[in-house]
Amino acid sequence: MNRSRHLANIYRLGVKELWSLWRDPMMLVLILYVFTGAVYTAATALPETLHHAPIAIVDEDDSPLSQRIVSAFYPPQFTTPQQVRPDALDAGMDQGRFTFALHLPQGLQRDVLAGRAPQIQLNVDATRMSQAFVGSGAVQQIVAAEVEEFVQRHRGSAALPVELVLRARFNPALQEAWFGSLMQIINHITMLSIVLTGAALIREREHGTIEHLLVMPVTPTQIMLSKVWSMGLVVLVAAALSLNLVVRGLLGVPVEGSLALFFTGAALSLFATTSMGIFIATLARNMPQFGMLMMLTIMPLQMLSGGTTPRESMPELVQTVMLAAPTTHFVEIGQAILYRGAGIEVVWKPFLWLAVIGSVLFALSLARFRRTIAQMA
Repeated sequence: MNRSRHLANIYRLGVKELWSLWRDPMMLVLILYVFTGAVYTAATALPETLHHAPIAIVDEDDSPLSQRIVSAFYPPQFTTPQQVRPDALDAGMDQGRFTFALHLPQGLQRDVLAGRAPQIQLNVDATRMSQAFVGSGAVQQIVAAEVEEFVQRHRGSAALPVELVLRARFNPALQEAWFGSLMQIINHITMLSIVLTGAALIREREHGTIEHLLVMPVTPTQIMLSKVWSMGLVVLVAAALSLNLVVRGLLGVPVEGSLALFFTGAALSLFATTSMGIFIATLARNMPQFGMLMMLTIMPLQMLSGGTTPRESMPELVQTVMLAAPTTHFVEIGQAILYRGAGIEVVWKPFLWLAVIGSVLFALSLARFRRTIAQMA
């Protein structure tokens, strides 16, 4: 009897949380945008490593060789080259109109045919880090290939003693939208779970409804569990709709593994992150403070979890510390299931980690929540 009453209280309190969320239009707009516009933007706005890079060329030689080099730069890797005067080159770079500026000196073709080594200057706007790093190498390869072909009268390359065959698994076309969209869903599941649970607790404190709960026959455990299951359910439903409608439908990204297994892992991760949201809310006195604490928490969770940079590339200390973060194991689960079609025999360890971390975070949050309620009583 007591157990059924305990479950009934958790259910009714959770329904109350859902109605409170339904009457909060700003939160509903946030949920809608995060799992639609933000996912689509992250998948499509991230350009390829070298895509439509603006380039300007100063051609002081105006020879067949220089014209050959100019014509070698074309979309989609580069924009159509803008031929500018030497005195306009620095101004264009200062204004950010060019990422690359290639200066072909006078007498280029004559010196090449004479066996001399003329200098070709390449100016790079290194503030555009990704394009500058990869694009500078691409420009050098293009110029070298055009000069070699011009001198030898044919384009050729020495035969390698081995044949290298490239097979890109899990993303054969190397489309960044496949990676960006799925990782955004994983990141947003973490972010929204913290935001919704923390905001729900602070909203009750600001509106004075937490005092009403204190005089009701409910326990802190029931109050916490009601927030965990209700806000977790909202995030799971929104993520499922986003994954099927936006990622698979609109973007056409294939999902290899079992969605049921993935969302089971997501539920375990939500158990940990919703507890974390409640813990942060007990430390904050109002929503602005909660927002600041959340930013200090969510940024390391997302940046150091392995979703943006492989964990193997991080310092060993960071790798060890981040084993205590639920996002590390959730990212591992998401990448293994959604990208590589892994089964439970592969992801059972991160599942176990999430269960342990969630239990610890829930216990810590519950202790902090009880202390907060005792101070208010």
